[in-house]
Amino acid sequence: MSGMEVAAAQGDLPEGSDQSPAVALSTPVDGVHVLGALSPSRAADFMVCPLLYRFRTVDRLPEPFSPDAVRGTLVHKVLEDLFDLPADQRTPDQARDLLAPSWGALLAEEPGLAEMLVGAEDDQLAFAAWFASCAEVLDRYFTLEDPRRLEPAERELYVEALLDSKLLLRGFVDRLDEAPDGRLRVVDYKSGRAPGEGFEAKALFQMKFYALALWRSRGVLPSMLQLVYLGSAEMLRYEPDEADLEATERKIIALWEAIRRAEEDGDWRASPSRMCDWCAHKALCPAYGGTPPPLPVTVPPTPAEDPAGDLLTAQEVTGQP
Repeated sequence: MSGMEVAAAQGDLPEGSDQSPAVALSTPVDGVHVLGALSPSRAADFMVCPLLYRFRTVDRLPEPFSPDAVRGTLVHKVLEDLFDLPADQRTPDQARDLLAPSWGALLAEEPGLAEMLVGAEDDQLAFAAWFASCAEVLDRYFTLEDPRRLEPAERELYVEALLDSKLLLRGFVDRLDEAPDGRLRVVDYKSGRAPGEGFEAKALFQMKFYALALWRSRGVLPSMLQLVYLGSAEMLRYEPDEADLEATERKIIALWEAIRRAEEDGDWRASPSRMCDWCAHKALCPAYGGTPPPLPVTVPPTPAEDPAGDLLTAQEVTGQP
């Protein structure tokens, strides 16, 4: 992942990214006028808390770099680059060797990452412990898969699909595997722990979003959705069917309509939950005695200016429900 995507993980995306208002777009895509665009991360924000969606997407409020989120970005980068190596070189030692140059590349694109652990009692010791934790997360990957036996069809694949409702779906798939008979497996890495019992459906929403975008754009229904949880060395697999994805499409359309209503009414309600403990904007939330900033007056970017899709959030990488 790029430095821009690290920034996105903290809610501080550059101009023209996925942090755009939920207003109607009038820009044509392939000659078709688009009503709006949505990624899995932004959809998840609204489902968690409409006010969080507003803070991240409408106000574009910056968020501090989270060591957990940046760990996830670094591990994703290493796993992406690992498959550039010949199959017999995709080993745990080689993955560890990729950590330092990958970290250097992220720092070059986003120098602010160097301040991530400033304020710790011993910055250098804190960084060493954090960097060691990245290596531990990578080691767990090799207990779940043998990359020497895999040849992904795509990595960090940008996907988009324009639904009949004129809503544009878009996102980045960590890995797409294709069997000789054409069957597709959608794979997503999570550096946090697997969700607890009862929260699997929420975790799978993102994967079904990807599957729907692939189905609508390629005409091929993915056979397997696979979440790889590196924090707990677990996998969550799901085999979708057409009814699943049709239901997901209806849910996404209803969600978009709710976002549009909130945009039109200016009614971004807080939805307090355990997630508030990880929210960078708690001090601005009315549920905790805060006052949100005035709504900005903005012009929505075109889809061509807004390519970012599923970007890591602190909640996603830590595995919090």
